[in-house]
Amino acid sequence: MKYVDEYRDLELAGKLAKEIERLCTQRWTIMEVCGGQTHTILQFGIEDLLPANVNLVHGPGCPVCVTPVSLIDRAIAIASLPKVIFCSFGDMLRVPGSTVDLLEAKARGADVRIVYSPLDAVKLAKQNPQMDVVFFAVGFETTAPANAMSLHQAKKLNLTNYFVLSSQVLVPPVCASVLSSADNQVQAFIGPGHVCTITGLNEYKNLAQTYKVPIVVAGFEPIDILESILLCITQLESGRHEVINQYKRVVEAQGNLTAQKLLQEVFEVCDREWRGLGWIENSGLKLGSNYKDFDADLHFEKTSLVEISESAECISGQILRGTKKPTDCSAFGTRCTPDKPLGATMVSSEGTCANYFKFKRFELDSTTS
Repeated sequence: MKYVDEYRDLELAGKLAKEIERLCTQRWTIMEVCGGQTHTILQFGIEDLLPANVNLVHGPGCPVCVTPVSLIDRAIAIASLPKVIFCSFGDMLRVPGSTVDLLEAKARGADVRIVYSPLDAVKLAKQNPQMDVVFFAVGFETTAPANAMSLHQAKKLNLTNYFVLSSQVLVPPVCASVLSSADNQVQAFIGPGHVCTITGLNEYKNLAQTYKVPIVVAGFEPIDILESILLCITQLESGRHEVINQYKRVVEAQGNLTAQKLLQEVFEVCDREWRGLGWIENSGLKLGSNYKDFDADLHFEKTSLVEISESAECISGQILRGTKKPTDCSAFGTRCTPDKPLGATMVSSEGTCANYFKFKRFELDSTTS
């Protein structure tokens, strides 16, 4: 297919890999910060094409994976209340909280429904005026405009029974947090293409200049990834730290101005907790003052929560920071699997551990047998 096959050209992939090997004179560590890119890297065996001195690490690019236990527990507590319809995308239902997940809450009688758009939840609120309808808004800047539009629409319809539990997070602050950590190993970023379709490039330019790291905003096909690695290596080898837009067929430098205006109307920036990473300043979005009547955190303020606990064995925080890989975890593939995950990185289709389990498990089994 045009626009797909050309970005999966095996001969071109081989040429890019050889050029990376030719240019690379020392060991470099590059992090991608989008779960879709992680999936591509592992699905197509990109790491196997690279020289040994190029180390790819997989960052906090999966919004499902970084939603904190406290918020999962809060979601479960709200969903378990009478006269509540709790709406979520399907990949959130199996993310473990302190004791159970949303799927277990549903099995116990909570009215938990999978929706394919936040506007589906708005429709449910309109159809069920006697119920409180709550949408679990999880995601990076990519999903924020659709979630904002649902709130804009609910306000326009004068709905009083539609609420959003926000877990919206922002990519540049978490990149800064990774780079600021004492054990940081990351020297360059493959930037999130879909996020940048909304935000544009300006924040990434500030990040590159502040931390002296190259950032290449990339697409999601194998050729996109390989070309982006090559552009990172070219900068690293020459001591440059610029933002390069590899994904020009989709991303514009200024981003989507209409979406940005909507976000400014509905949300405001706040500190946000990230699972495995802790609290990061100015890294999230909460509902602004004009939309506080739709804020599930305020409406269900008295919801009781259980004591928060996580698996002591799970190393997802280190994986998300790029200091460990799933294979460094003693529970990987044994006590932690997609059927029985210890942490969120084993749940989502974009989670690093889930992708390692799907695409590398048999390869790892063969090397240890």
